[in-house]
Amino acid sequence: MIPPPINPQKTPANYKFRHKRPKEDGGASDKIEPLITKLLTEIGENPRRDGLIKTPQRVARAWREMTAGYSTDINKVFNGAFFKADYREMVIVKDVAFYSLCEHHMLPFFGKVHLAYIPDGQIIGLSKIPRLVEAFSRRLQVQERLTIQIADTLQKKLKPKGVGIVIEAHHLCMTMRGIKNASSSAVTSSMLGIFRSDNRVREEFLKLIT
Repeated sequence: MIPPPINPQKTPANYKFRHKRPKEDGGASDKIEPLITKLLTEIGENPRRDGLIKTPQRVARAWREMTAGYSTDINKVFNGAFFKADYREMVIVKDVAFYSLCEHHMLPFFGKVHLAYIPDGQIIGLSKIPRLVEAFSRRLQVQERLTIQIADTLQKKLKPKGVGIVIEAHHLCMTMRGIKNASSSAVTSSMLGIFRSDNRVREEFLKLIT
């Protein structure tokens, strides 16, 4: 069955994808390989020529890695790394590199995530922020939904006074095809809690990441 269409603006962070892969490969890559062989044939290539013989195997393995987010348990990402702390100022993690796949053309988009929160009695291990970004980026995505999912999940799990996030990304579906504009980038943001209600907090965050 094909999953129903998703509105990225209304998709909650805990959206359950209908087609969940098993935690282990379980031979799934073997099922992808003949599909890649057929794709090579359909575009006019010879999948048996030197240089392409092992391409289906390599592509299948690469796709398992690039879509590993589907089998990531968000609770295990955090792994209880919440710590009580009497710290009331902004925490910012800048320039978190990410790679994802556009769900419209299945081409990569990549860039940086800037994420901030203001604690409300507890903080999170800093290494968990890049892991959270990876969990949601390594799947078929749109940048808007990716932004919302990261922000909503951190707000729900950590329960800070607020979360702010800005994502800057380059989309190969814009540079390799279509308008072929190599210099353009897309910027999305989500402001939750005090980052939305207090202009001074939001302005401080935006100033610190520029």
